[in-house]
Amino acid sequence: MAKRSYPLAKVYGLLEPGPVVLVTTARKGRANIMTMSWHTMMEFEPPLVGCVISGRNASFDTLRATKECVINIPTLELAKQVVGVGNCSGLTVDKFAKFSLTPVDASQVQAPLIAECYASLECRVADTRLVNRYNFFILEVVQAWVDTAIKHPQTLHHRGNGVFAVAGETVKLRSRMK
Repeated sequence: MAKRSYPLAKVYGLLEPGPVVLVTTARKGRANIMTMSWHTMMEFEPPLVGCVISGRNASFDTLRATKECVINIPTLELAKQVVGVGNCSGLTVDKFAKFSLTPVDASQVQAPLIAECYASLECRVADTRLVNRYNFFILEVVQAWVDTAIKHPQTLHHRGNGVFAVAGETVKLRSRMK
């Protein structure tokens, strides 16, 4: 197999394994949604998720102030809304109204769940030591919700430059891990 040099600016698309998510935040009675694909699981129990949120996003200041959010996992059916949410600012647009998404009260945090998403993870900021330097938040999932009617969710995975992969065939291999 012959390999060629690959542009460093495109490495992201080679490594990005997780689904694109919609992060909701709320502050002073106003909820917002942002599209995010820069996240990673960091621990099983308690479940910790690391994520990068640009300081240029309205959600950054809200998350920093409230220290809570919801990570909502959409499926392929919401692809147009996912891209639309990511291409406008919550400072000027009510994204729930514009993209016909339904906010649902969370049980542990003030930020809403999105009814149309396959799963929702209520989170609190667990560690902010990397926020100032890298915009990297460490979130603890404090409540998880999943639509059990969806057996094989087709999640979106960002490859860069408007290209997405869709989760496909599921393969189960024996594991001795818990």
